[in-house]
Amino acid sequence: MSDTDMSDTTTSDTSAPTPVLEAVGLRKTFGDFVAVDGVDLSLAAGASLAVVGESGSGKTTTARMVAGLEVPTAGAVRWNGRSLPGHRARTAVRRSFAQDVQMVFQDPYASLDRRQRVDDSISEVLSHHTDLRGSALTRRAAELLDQVGLGTRQARSLPRALSGGQRQRVAIARAVAVRPRVLVLDEAVAALDVSVQAQIVTLLRELREQSGIAYLFITHDLGIVQHICEDIVVMHRGRVVERGRTVSVLERPEAPYTRKLIGSVPRRGWTPKRADTTP
Repeated sequence: MSDTDMSDTTTSDTSAPTPVLEAVGLRKTFGDFVAVDGVDLSLAAGASLAVVGESGSGKTTTARMVAGLEVPTAGAVRWNGRSLPGHRARTAVRRSFAQDVQMVFQDPYASLDRRQRVDDSISEVLSHHTDLRGSALTRRAAELLDQVGLGTRQARSLPRALSGGQRQRVAIARAVAVRPRVLVLDEAVAALDVSVQAQIVTLLRELREQSGIAYLFITHDLGIVQHICEDIVVMHRGRVVERGRTVSVLERPEAPYTRKLIGSVPRRGWTPKRADTTP
């Protein structure tokens, strides 16, 4: 595929709200390997943006830089117009950013303390980021678990006693516990069965409607983005090759790579050979 094919193709939308989170010219190298190269992202308050690409496209590295878990080699991430706090920033400043931007990972089991009961893991986050204590803290933890569809039985369980979908609900409850303005979801439904994926997507849509939280949704699955994101960015080999409204990009893709991705989505009559020959 030529460099011309990989140019950043934009499906236009002229009106754009002021971004709550913005990445400009993000670049990340690991030795001689360029993982992310000149990526720009913009996420408005309450919006939902999908970053889509195959494994190795740079989407997860981009998400980690946006969330402050990786330091960009070049470029900048701005939160409400301010640069992200570095490691030398005051604790209060870093805590404020952590409260505003939370992340949900692909493997909830790895992100939860395996020796800690579910309700205690929620209470720990609340006690760290809020002034809630005692019975008020306990009530709030129970409310959060109820919000994500978990009850008393799951609340008193260890992560190993829960299903994959239940663990992901716990991870989401922990992330929204501090009422963040942005939730970064890195392949948050990729490891789940299709029926459980649908449940988690429905949950995410409901949470967004209730709270006005913004989502940065990282995924390789084009089949799911239209159910949760209004806007989409397509990445390939560390670069953005297309962006725009999700419906427009999926129905009228302009970049050859985007057309190839869409052609690879299984559908009735789909075969691997057909996917390989999609223009």
